[in-house]
Amino acid sequence: MGKGPFCFGRKMSRRRPKKSSQTAATAPPSPNNKSMSAMVAGSSSKTKKKAGGARLWMRLDKFGQSELIECDRSTIIKRVSIPVRDLRILGPFFSHSSNILAREKAMVVNLEFIKAIVTAEEVLLLDPLRQEVLPFVDQLRQQLPHKNMSKSQGGGQMDVQDNEMQLSSGGQWLPVPEAIEGLQCDLPFEFQVLEIALEVVCAYLDSSVADLERDAYPALDELARNVSTKNLEHVRSLKSNLTRLLARVQKVHDEIEHLLDDNENMAHLYLTRKWIQSQQFEAYLAGTASNSIVSAGHQPRRLGSNRSGSLLSSNHLNDHDVEDLEMLLEAYFMQVDGTRDKILSVSVILLDNSKCYSS
Repeated sequence: MGKGPFCFGRKMSRRRPKKSSQTAATAPPSPNNKSMSAMVAGSSSKTKKKAGGARLWMRLDKFGQSELIECDRSTIIKRVSIPVRDLRILGPFFSHSSNILAREKAMVVNLEFIKAIVTAEEVLLLDPLRQEVLPFVDQLRQQLPHKNMSKSQGGGQMDVQDNEMQLSSGGQWLPVPEAIEGLQCDLPFEFQVLEIALEVVCAYLDSSVADLERDAYPALDELARNVSTKNLEHVRSLKSNLTRLLARVQKVHDEIEHLLDDNENMAHLYLTRKWIQSQQFEAYLAGTASNSIVSAGHQPRRLGSNRSGSLLSSNHLNDHDVEDLEMLLEAYFMQVDGTRDKILSVSVILLDNSKCYSS
């Protein structure tokens, strides 16, 4: 019998055990068996803990193709390069908060029930099977293919035309500014997703206000006909619901206004533009490195080197140009502002009537 963690095992080793069937029958369970069962139990608990950390996400690409995946925090952080605190913002403690955050390679969107991480190539949507989120998923699947199919066809034609391409100093083909202007005539992918998210959220909030407004005026009429505790409590309940809804609308309103007041923050949301600049800069550095190792006597003519340098500072990739995003946010800011004004007007009517009949 091997040594184990039990103290009585050491005491038994001092005496010579009797060879009898009773001793064998009453022998304690082997410490090795206990340790093995403890290891199995521990590993199963770790597996359950790890499985519990994974959450359901939906990945959608530019053409509306989607797939359901289960990922834990570390996988998401590595995939989109965001800090851990951004995932907390998408958690249940911030269920009715509104945030649109710019990161180096991603945009974190937390608007009401929409919790997504958007990159220049894909969107990761948290809890995609929730009832409130399904309209957003449907709109992404419907709108993204139509918005990006024409871009892909136009990009194929651009590759064929020599006057729309240039050879960088590294021997790699890059789009010239005129071609980039054609590519950027429509909204980039990240703003397409943001536009659909704002559209769905604003429609949801406006519908919620309409439902409460539809219940408010009949309740006031009933209170005018019959002043009772029941009718008065009903009006006060509607007023409380409107107050809670106003707080949620105000959060969306304030977040959009915060972005509109900060041009630098809006510029950081241009993920596709940053990706293009990064690719061009890498190609430019590769070309510079390859030319530096060529001897002076046999150095070939550098094709389009001046234009490749000017391409990096092209006005079409100007970091301070946020006109497209500003127009997009301004449109939905006005819509949210109208929804807020509607809530305020109905709330004032409910408040005045409840005070009048309760006094």
